[in-house]
Amino acid sequence: MINIRRNIFKASFFLGLVLFLSGCASYNDMIASYYKQIAAGNYTEAVKELDKNKLLQKPRNKLLFLMEKGKASHLSGDYENSNRYFNEADQLLENGIGGAMDAVVGTLVNPMTQSYKGEDFEKFMIHYYKALNYVYLGLNEDAIVEARRITLQSQEQGDKFNDKDSRYSKDAFSLMLQGLIYEQDGDINNAFIAYRNAAEVYLNSKDQTYYGVKIPAELKQDVLRMADRNGFTAELSRFEALFGMKYQAEPKPEGGELIFFWENGLAPVKKQEELFFSLIKGSNGDLFFTNLGGTIIIPFNHTYSNSNFSLNGVESLRATYPKYQAQPPHYSSATLSNGTQTVSFEKAEDINELAFKTLDQRFVKEMGKVLTRLAVKKSAEYALRQSAKGNGKDGKDNSLLEGLGIGMQLYSLLSEKADTRNWQSLPANISYTRIPLKKGENTLTLDLKGAGGNSDSKTITVNGTGKLQFYNYSTLR
Repeated sequence: MINIRRNIFKASFFLGLVLFLSGCASYNDMIASYYKQIAAGNYTEAVKELDKNKLLQKPRNKLLFLMEKGKASHLSGDYENSNRYFNEADQLLENGIGGAMDAVVGTLVNPMTQSYKGEDFEKFMIHYYKALNYVYLGLNEDAIVEARRITLQSQEQGDKFNDKDSRYSKDAFSLMLQGLIYEQDGDINNAFIAYRNAAEVYLNSKDQTYYGVKIPAELKQDVLRMADRNGFTAELSRFEALFGMKYQAEPKPEGGELIFFWENGLAPVKKQEELFFSLIKGSNGDLFFTNLGGTIIIPFNHTYSNSNFSLNGVESLRATYPKYQAQPPHYSSATLSNGTQTVSFEKAEDINELAFKTLDQRFVKEMGKVLTRLAVKKSAEYALRQSAKGNGKDGKDNSLLEGLGIGMQLYSLLSEKADTRNWQSLPANISYTRIPLKKGENTLTLDLKGAGGNSDSKTITVNGTGKLQFYNYSTLR
């Protein structure tokens, strides 16, 4: 009997050890070879790393694979294949990811085993890259369709929350992009509506700042210019008052204008954080979790519990939760020159800020699910151990139940793992500027400056056609 117990304990221990060792690595660690290539600008090699990465080939990570494949293909200039991957990702999101069984797996094991459903800002970024791909391919009608889908995405996102003022319910950058696409197409009415909607997101936010981005001066000019071109005198006056500026119409440049998007740095990565809680019964009989300092109070979620649930055995809980870790970008500022005029960039999207704040916003809801799941597991472990003791009283061998109890305890402890997945090739932030072009060939110089005083420059050639054009450049390090 002693040998049986010893063998059961060893088996449980080694099972736990395997789970522990496999659970230590974060998602970032497991795709490190791809991440290294994308950060170094070796996009062709990055695509190869994606294709041979076993983790990303798993069905539960299909959305991540498609988004990374779409981004890597975009960076390498393969816009057609890029949109093929992004369209598949889009379709996956529209059809719905996961289901009842997916939720069960996540409950029994950990969120990392569930299908990845994407962060809200990641879904908006799919539209950004798809729209640029269509423009670069000369498929302007498709770019317009993508612009319209931004409105649908905004409505869907807004419907998720009642408290929309403090939640990420709209993406101001996507609305600005929508306006730019409409303006390029000559649809000045819809361009005004999109610019106005973007501006109002900022105006309705504290200090006219939305998730780390202050309302761009360029956006103010866009709103005023489109109001003027549409003959909306009342709207022009209203926004002049709101912006505290007077609009001065300027002649359109002969060669048109270039909207230059600068994608700088890399999005933050997710690491695992450990937190400890206790389950307590309040004076009114309600159950709630609290951390050691009593600074966090989370209601017990009865979704996972049943009539057999008992507080017995649930003294303390070790929970895991993802925590973002920012990656300081190599470059801190940039300017763009056309030879006669130099313009600065304005931040349009701060993915760092979005990542940190949106994760924080859902902490209470998601941690409530995690803690309740852990409490139910602990309650089941306690019941199993009690059964083992009961069997021992009548002289029967309780080694199996004892071993199962130990195994279940180790499994619950060591299988607990936070979901550290995210779309990691996204930039830390996106800045933009508008620069006039002359008719014919234009040589533009992008000057990049690092925090340490180092600088680099890139020269690009653009043919001035008299129309509005787009260009995006990435410094992913």
